[in-house]
This record gives sequence, C-alpha cells and structure tokens, in this order.
Amino acid sequence: MRVTRPTDEAPRKRALVTGIGGFTGRYVAAELSAAGYDVIGLTHAGDATPPEGVHAIDLCDRDAMISLVGNLRLDAVIHLAAISFVAHGDADAIYRVNVVGTRNLLEALDRAPTSPRVIVLASSANVYGNATVEPITEQTPPAPTNDYAVSKLAMEYMARLWMDRLPIVVTRPFNYTGVGQDPRFLIPKIVEHFRRRDTHIELGNLRVWRDISDVRTVAKCYARLVELAPTGEIFNICSGTAHSLEDILEQMALIAGYRITPAVNPEFVRANEVTRLVGSRARLESIAGPIEQVPLGQTLGWMFNG
Repeated sequence: MRVTRPTDEAPRKRALVTGIGGFTGRYVAAELSAAGYDVIGLTHAGDATPPEGVHAIDLCDRDAMISLVGNLRLDAVIHLAAISFVAHGDADAIYRVNVVGTRNLLEALDRAPTSPRVIVLASSANVYGNATVEPITEQTPPAPTNDYAVSKLAMEYMARLWMDRLPIVVTRPFNYTGVGQDPRFLIPKIVEHFRRRDTHIELGNLRVWRDISDVRTVAKCYARLVELAPTGEIFNICSGTAHSLEDILEQMALIAGYRITPAVNPEFVRANEVTRLVGSRARLESIAGPIEQVPLGQTLGWMFNG
C-alpha cells in the first residue's frame, strides 16, 4: 500500500527533472526552483561528474532506476529525457530510451513508498504527422511519419497502462527554441550562420512551416502543469502561429543587418517531411489561463545576442 506523507510534516517540495542537463531541462529546473521546489536532476549515465543534486543514470537500467527513485520522496516529476533529434541515426536507441526508459521510470515511481502528486511526460507534436487540419488539437488523430514520432506515440500508449496508479499528465510540445539549443536543430543553425556573418547556408526542405515557441514560455507551461496537476490529460504546448523558413531568414536578416542566401542540400531533406505543423493551445489555456507568448523576433534576437 502506498503511504502519503501528512502535509504538516512535509519538507520543501521536491521535483525530479529527467534530462536536466539538456536544453529544456535547465529552463524547467529554473522555473520549478523559482516556484519553491528543491530540484533533483537525472542526467545521462555518461556524464562523469554531474553537479550536486544531479544523478547520472541510464534510463534503460531498470534496477538502477528502481533503486534511485525509490529513495527520493518526490512531489513532482517532469520527464524530459529522450532522444529528441528526429534525424538521429540509431532507431534502436530511439525506441529503447524513449519507450523502455520511460517505462522504467514509471515502474520505479509506482514501486516507490510515496507517490508524487503529478508526473508530467513530454511527448511531441510530431505524433500528429502531416495532419490536414489547422490548428491541430489534442483530438487530432495521430499519424506519425518517423521513428522519433512513433516512439513518442508508443510512449503515450505505454503510459496509459500506469494511469490508474500514477498521476500522469502528457504534453505534446510543438517546435521551440532559445539560447542553448543544440546547433543540429534548424533555428540554432540559422542563427549561428548569421553570427558568423556567413553569406550562404545549406538547408533541407525550404517549404515547411512550423509553430515555434520560446523555450522560456515552454518551461513556464511545464511549471504551470505541475502546479495544477490535471492528471489523465494530454496538452499541446504551442504558440498557435506558423512561421516559414523564409520568414525566419527574413527576421534574422533584420536582426543581423544583412541577408544570407539559402540553398537546398538534398542530404538534409528527410523522407516523409512534415510540411506544416500548427497547434491549438486552447485546452491548455482553458485550465492554465492565458499564456503570454514571446514573439519569434525577440527569441531570435536573444539567441543572436546571447
């Protein structure tokens, strides 16, 4: 039987952020810390010297996960750790980390002597694939078109097996960016070319539109979901606005003071490319209230000058 701590004996709230050393994790950790949580982090087992309060562990090591998580006495969990690069070449690793790793975490939380109040699992808007509706809502049927998206949808289905025992919330974030994002991703790559004053850039399919948020807004959304704990629900995290590659290049030209010439490199064009992805944030705002969006130009300027 699970034992819940009496509130009058509870220490400061404790939140676990998996993938804390990643792009999103550091911003989410900062939001939770500002909200009064002691933040504990999980990072990749290959990180030899993690900072204090951060545990280096392999999500796919079931026994190690059960041993660690069982001793943490958590109030909230935000599971961000994943292989999130769509073009990652190792499909086996994508499925092991994103599905099996998440299952190991949920089993560890289920076995723990105390239950967290909320567990937020990061899925992805990529599960919608080339949806023919706009904006995409949480009721839009999934139609994944790559291994990353399939792994995230599989993770969602797997998580349903635990929803009668664990307080799970699933998020489907659309594209977002900001300072610190891996330069393999599109927008940091574009910003870095402008920072170097390059005159040309090689890109993939130029005819794509994306719903792009600022990572700081996304982190606030995660913190708000932790506060509200609407368990058993799925939420898009998005801006609701589409930006084309041409728009991004034009905004960067205004920021940098010059234009760059794009060229399509066929090696960067992915099969089954999702051409347009624009979400609705109505469900999230119905429970969280209005979510202030940072204009893309401000985010790009922050990245260019940061």
